[in-house]
Amino acid sequence: MAAPNVRGFFDPVTATWTYVVWSDTDTQKRCAVIDSVLDYDMPSSRTTTTSADAVITFVRQKQLQVEWILETHIHADHITAASYIKEKLGGKIAISKHILDIISTWVPIFQTADDTPADGSDFDHLFDNDEEFTIADLKARIIHTPGHTPADTTYIIEDTAFVGDTIFLPDVGSGRCDFPGGSAEDSYDSSRKLFALPDHYRIYVGHDYPPEGTRGPECMTTVGEQKSKNTRLHTGIDKNSFVAQRKADDTDKDVPALLLPSIQANMRTGRFGAAVNGIQYVKLPVNKL
Repeated sequence: MAAPNVRGFFDPVTATWTYVVWSDTDTQKRCAVIDSVLDYDMPSSRTTTTSADAVITFVRQKQLQVEWILETHIHADHITAASYIKEKLGGKIAISKHILDIISTWVPIFQTADDTPADGSDFDHLFDNDEEFTIADLKARIIHTPGHTPADTTYIIEDTAFVGDTIFLPDVGSGRCDFPGGSAEDSYDSSRKLFALPDHYRIYVGHDYPPEGTRGPECMTTVGEQKSKNTRLHTGIDKNSFVAQRKADDTDKDVPALLLPSIQANMRTGRFGAAVNGIQYVKLPVNKL
């Protein structure tokens, strides 16, 4: 088993980790980009591409060819740069088939059926549960790890798992479960799917929120470390205890600052809505959330 090369990029504004994954033994030098970020300023409703351009510069410097642009889920805290990266570097944008659950929930709220395909066809590929695929000569597969949202997916690439918001670093714990379709019960069960992997497998997280004054942002741990040290989900914590604490902590929690523009755009691979007189718009449903 060849461990993939991983380069992480941290966006301090949204605490998001983006990853480039590739193999040294692949003569065609193909790679995947996981959970990219399009910079968005809510007060001005302006986008910039600083975060995505850092990824693009790295890919070009390494002379890599983008094969996949992967999303672990429909993010509620940042806008994906998937379409922008595809425009600049090519590649297939892919996500779990469970995005269809997200679309069916959120499109009626936003009233965006006219520019958000119900079949998820803005994406190039929708993965089935447990589907196997390759990134260059690296063997990869997905597992459905819901809880944070009903559509969260983990990508297992050789001995390395990219878990999105399914689980965080041991001193942070786990992602919130109070979004529509989220489930603390599912979150616990998903953690046990990850814990069934070999202890030496690396886990790369989608965000990092270091406890104040403790350390800088980090992105990687192992299955063994999570099992023994995760503050919310270590193997000594039973399901009922986790669910009770998760639900208590998620009660009356603030809505993420970028939730409304993020979900709208991310259901369309990071594109804003159809233009009217050359201007794109974000819809903000009033008194709905």
